[in-house]
This record gives sequence, structure tokens and C-alpha cells, in this order.
Amino acid sequence: MAVKSTSKKKSAENSEPDLDDPGLYINREISWLKLNERILEESLDPSQPLLERMKFLAICGSNLDEFFMVRVSGIKRQFEEGVLKLPADGMSPSEQLVEIRKEVKLLLKRYTRCWSDLIQELGKNGIELTRVKDLNRKQKDALYSFFKENIFPTLTPLAMDFSHPFPFISNLSLNLAVVIEDGDLPQRYARVKVPNNIFPRLFSITEDGKKILPLAQLKVARNISLVLLEDICSSNISELFPGLNVGATYPFRTTRDAEIEIAIDQAGDLMTAIQEGMEERKFGRPVRLEIDASMPEKVKDQFAKNLKLTNDFVYKFDGPLGIVDMWQLLKIDRPDLKDRPFKHHIPHELSEEHNLFASISKRDYVFYYPYDSFQVIVNLIRQAARDPDVLSIKTSLYRIDRDSPVIEALLKAREEDKAVSALVELKAKFDEENNIEWAHALEQAGVHVVYGVEDLKVHSKILQIVRREGGGIRFYSYISSGNFNAMTAKVYADIAYLTSNREIGTEVAEVFNSLTGYSRKTDYKHLLVAPHTLRNDILSSIEREISLHKEKGGGHIALKLNGLTDRGIIKALYKASIAGVRVVLNVRGLCSIKPGIPGISENVSETSIIGRFLEHARIYYFSNGGDEEVLIGSSDLMPRNLYRRIEVLLRVPDPRLKKAIIEKMLNVHLSDNFKARRLLPDGTWVRDHPEKGHDPFNSQEYLISNRGLWHEIQ
Repeated sequence: MAVKSTSKKKSAENSEPDLDDPGLYINREISWLKLNERILEESLDPSQPLLERMKFLAICGSNLDEFFMVRVSGIKRQFEEGVLKLPADGMSPSEQLVEIRKEVKLLLKRYTRCWSDLIQELGKNGIELTRVKDLNRKQKDALYSFFKENIFPTLTPLAMDFSHPFPFISNLSLNLAVVIEDGDLPQRYARVKVPNNIFPRLFSITEDGKKILPLAQLKVARNISLVLLEDICSSNISELFPGLNVGATYPFRTTRDAEIEIAIDQAGDLMTAIQEGMEERKFGRPVRLEIDASMPEKVKDQFAKNLKLTNDFVYKFDGPLGIVDMWQLLKIDRPDLKDRPFKHHIPHELSEEHNLFASISKRDYVFYYPYDSFQVIVNLIRQAARDPDVLSIKTSLYRIDRDSPVIEALLKAREEDKAVSALVELKAKFDEENNIEWAHALEQAGVHVVYGVEDLKVHSKILQIVRREGGGIRFYSYISSGNFNAMTAKVYADIAYLTSNREIGTEVAEVFNSLTGYSRKTDYKHLLVAPHTLRNDILSSIEREISLHKEKGGGHIALKLNGLTDRGIIKALYKASIAGVRVVLNVRGLCSIKPGIPGISENVSETSIIGRFLEHARIYYFSNGGDEEVLIGSSDLMPRNLYRRIEVLLRVPDPRLKKAIIEKMLNVHLSDNFKARRLLPDGTWVRDHPEKGHDPFNSQEYLISNRGLWHEIQ
């Protein structure tokens, strides 16, 4: 990305830097692509277990798919509609599209190199990805029979000529462009969809050809040969065109605009609107054409023209398209090529055989997943379902696992005649269908289900259990940065707080009342709630830090989060830096602030950790003149979180747990010099390295080895 010069011109009136200067901000889209570059570095890192390296490459592919479906499609619409409102960095839609193409092309070159390296390393470890043409005769014959009996019946060749309209190419489907040669006639083209929605992408075949198995069914995990589904199809493609000569086949893939337009006035209710929007998503306009590097220009032009895409949106890749499917390689039973497993921590008094309500009534708890076990929360809901004194259970659900133990526990609670309410966010992008299914299942069991809020996404992660105790009622409240998802809780690093504090419980109950009914409450003591109070409360905390620093010195702000792009908050952090407040940022993903600019952000430092677990926790720290403030919860500091979502942060009330969060979590990550990358003033990221005389420190490995320490701090 071209770095714009940072203006240091002063205002004639106040002699302060111009904090609206576009040169002070990093473009959101370029920041996202730099995140994918950092993820790719993990795939290129030979110190990583081999199959984990392949996992990181698959994540890169998945991320890039979503980037084009959501971000590029939106910018393309802005360009075509002549949108004049520019982001803080000042880049127009056309400028952004040009920069995105440059960055993506550089990424794809590195993807190609990475794929080549990984395939070679897999071969050295007894996992050979083989082209069909390189197999022996027995293997080829076996694959031909397998193709004819299983795959051939599912294939439909679609001709492309005057009497056959250009076929619809579904989003992210894998296809073969087939070149037909018929004597002296001009070349003709056909499209064959590779049925990777029916069959797995990878098959293993024994040397004698007697066994052909999907990767998931493979029992022997050494000295195996793997073939790609599209290679099997391509090698036998002539069966679809008898009597004709197939000149060549070339894989290609199309990405479509996946934004859902929700038309409530036409649908009548939110669920119907979401379902109709999901149908429209399938037919979104193409925004990217991916082609195999071997595809000739003539063939490429034919498909690009019919998809109404210019060359700016066509990308060549020398490797398998749809690299997200390489997740399937993680199914290979090779512990020596994967991260070592560990046992997730459960405090003794919160183990399944104990009365969890008795334990929580005595003290608050903070959890840090995946080092802590999410099973504690599952067990808590299960106990609530059985407990005759529990009156109600309320929760918000954003992304739910397929075989959800949380849903199972909520359904059990309904069987026990508990009052159960669940806000199921139907607008969770790419999880809409799954959430609709769970919403129906909960409704059928008698759970009071709310589908979300019409104009906002409910992104908060809150749970409340109301229990009859001692002649009154007691609230058991849970506020988290992570979803109620037992699967992601094993790979996402999230923070959560569990308390029976009555004041907090009352405020959480009021948030639920606003979600399920009507409420305009905007004053909270313990909670920060978007879009009502959260942004202003964060700004107030920054302004307070500046004021106290001017008075006492020692100003310190530390923010650990996923995204920081809100212009107003960035300007406030710049002002804090100018005032001398130390600002330390640990931002996993999108970040528009530029650290280290003399006179503006020289007191700002920023790192990003990409490692075994997805850093997903939000921890906000303000030294507050010695009366330290710590906030945890679901919200990032991005416009979508602050204006267009229901988010909840909690002011941690327990001094003991504040200390635990600061010392055993936040400071641990801020000390990482092994998996951390540091952001430079020009917007580039570099690997952090230990200072002279210091050992490398991997924060995630440290937390695995020391999991549970935050439960012991006094």
C-alpha cells in the first residue's frame, strides 16, 4: 500500500496536530489483508507442526473467500454507485480496489510457494499428494471404475454456445472449464461442476488400487497416496463427451456478493426476511474469478466476459483452488504432525460433582478459554435444568455448534418446566441457516425465542440464571467475549466472567428485557452497552486517563481486542499519546491506528499475536490514577460494534480478579516476543524479537503450562 505522508501542520488557532489527516490512518481493507499475511507466515513457519501449517493455509483461503464476498463486493458497489463518503484514510473506492488487487496478487504468490513447500514436506512424512497421471496402472484402473460407479452419475456437462446459454456458476463452487475440439470446427467450451458438495475433496488410494477411501475414513496414516477429486474428474472427463476430443480442462471458481438485503416491509417478520435474503445470496453478482495458472487467456476471457468481470477481478493460482478444503488434511491421524493436546482446566470447586451455585455464590470467577474448560458453563446450565429452585434461564446465542451441548441443556431445562428464553441472532453472517434450525428446535420445545433486533445485530455473549434462595431470588450472570460454542471454545482464546453480584445481575436482566421487550435504558453502573453507552464510556475513560496523567503522571492504557478502526476512538488515543499517556495495544486483526509517529503517536505501541489459538478476548485496561479499571466482554472498537450491534462490556468489580486479569492474562500477552508481530509507523508488520539477554516468550504456550493460575491469585 502506498503510504501517504503524515501531515504535521498546525492549526492556527490551537497549534495542535491535525488528527483528521488521512495519513494518520491505515485503510481497513489493507489492514485485513495484512492480517491474512501474518496468518500465512504461520503456514510458512517450519517450527510449526506440519498439519497445523496446512491448517493456517486453509484459514488463509477461507478468510480470502469471505473478504471478497463481503468487503470487496461492498467496495465494488460503492465504486459503481459513485459513493463519495471516504474512510478516515481518505482512499476512494477505486483506489481501494487497486490496492486490494496489488496486495492479493502478492499474497497468492506466497500461497503458491507455501503450498509447494507443504506438499513436499507431506511427502517426506509419508503423505503423498499425487496426480492421477503419475499413478500406476492398477491405481488408474481402480480410479476409473470408482469414477464411473460413483462420481460420473452426479456430473452434468453444460455446453456453452449459441443455443446453450452460459450456465449459472454458484458461489465458491469448484468447476472445470472443458475445451472441446471437433475436427475443423472452432473450439467449443463446456462447464462441469466438481461435486465437492457431495464427495470429499481428497481420496486415498492404496498402491494395489484395491482401496479408495475418503480421507476421513483412512485408518492407516503413513505411506499413503492422496488424489484430488477434481483430478479424478478431469482424468476421466472424456466419458462425458463420447465421440468428441477433449482438448484440455482447467479448474476455475467464482466468488459472489454474499451481503444479505433484509426487507422487513416485504417479508413481514425477521426470520422470513433472513431466509429470503439467504436465497438471494446464492445469486449475488460475481466479484472474483479464480483460475488455474495454466488456463490460456482465450479461455479465461470467455468465462470472465460471461461473468461480467474485468481482468481486475480475475486471479490466477498455481495450486488447487478452494484451498479452504485442505482443512480435510487435519483428519489424518498423525499426532506427530499436530499440536500436542492438553487438558483444559476446571477449578476443583466447579467440577461436575459439586453444587456450582454454592461455589459461585461465595465468589466471582474469571475464565480464560481454551486454557479453562468451557464444560463448566455447560455443567452450570445442566445443573440449572435439574435444580428445583431455578426459576429461569436466559441467554443470547450468536454462533452455535452443530451438536451443541448448550442447546441440549436448554432443551432439558424446558423438559423440567423451567422458563427458558433465548435470543438467537439470525443475522450472524454465514451462520444464518444453522441458527434458524436451532431457533426452530428451541421454539418447538417451548423455549421463548427472540430472533434478534431488526436494525441491530445482537453480538453480546451473556447468560443469566435466576434462582430462588433464602426467601428471595439470586442472579447468576455470565458475560463473555466468546460464543456459547463448545467447539470454538477449544480454539478461540476468550475471556468470561461469572458472578452472583446482585447489581450486575440486575443490569444484565435489564439488557435481556431490552432485547426481548421494549426498553430505552441507557444508564448502567457496571455494564457498557452498545449502541447506547459503550462508545461514550470508552471515550470518557480515555479522557479521564489524560486528565489524571496531567495531574499525577503515570497514565497508562492497554487494550487487547480484535479490531480498532473507529476514527473517534483513534483520535482520542492519539490525544492521550500527545499528552504523554502510554498506550499499549494488542490487536489481532483490523487496526487503523499508526504507532510511533513523532509528536502524535510516539507513546503508542502495537503488537498482534497469531498462534495456535485465535486471539478473541477483549480486555480494556486504564490505570485510572491507581484505581485500575478493567473491562471485559464482546465488543471491539469498530463502527459496526459501537453503532450497529448490541454489545456488552463489564467493569470487573472484584479487585482480586482485576489483578488476575492484568497480571496473568493481559501482561502475559503484552510480553510475547515469539508469536507477536509489531506494527511500524508505515503500516507494515515485523516479527517481534527478544531484546538482548532475554529469552523467547510464547504467551499461548506459557498459558497452557500455567493454566488455572488466575483462579489462585490472592
